[in-house]
Amino acid sequence: MNFFSHFTIEVIATLTVLITVLVLRFLVAKLVKRFAKSSHTIEQRANLVIKYIHLLINIIATIALIVIWGVQKQDILFTVSSITTVIGVAMFAQWSILSNITSGVILFFFFPFKIGDVIKIHDKDFPIQAEIEDISAFHVSLITIDGERITYPNNLLLQKGISIITKKANDTDFTD
Repeated sequence: MNFFSHFTIEVIATLTVLITVLVLRFLVAKLVKRFAKSSHTIEQRANLVIKYIHLLINIIATIALIVIWGVQKQDILFTVSSITTVIGVAMFAQWSILSNITSGVILFFFFPFKIGDVIKIHDKDFPIQAEIEDISAFHVSLITIDGERITYPNNLLLQKGISIITKKANDTDFTD
């Protein structure tokens, strides 16, 4: 009982943060799924975007809990800057991974094509016309008319001109 009398404010603030995280995660999931249904996006892509946003919410909540429980601000800034530096140096060699993930999120929210569409990628050296088989966090899987499977990175898909040749009608994979 002595713990609660000394840390009442911190315990209440912690509970508030945890409840807020749960509510935000629920609302984000509902909003992204609603957006995905209205734009006829498949559930797998919606779940991937939800996972990214949940990760961001968890990071912010962790920082809030660290502040609530009285870790000195200088220590937080030192720790965060050290971690960011290490991650930045480690990821510099892997910039294409981050670029592809970011491109995957952009493709989810803003591009008009979806699985089943036949697209033409206007690449001067290697033009491609194929059906979209899958869109993942890192790449798009394509199948040509000849049955050739092509894995095309998301970041390159944003850099090239794309024509949608045909669209499949009423192709949604939602179970919700």
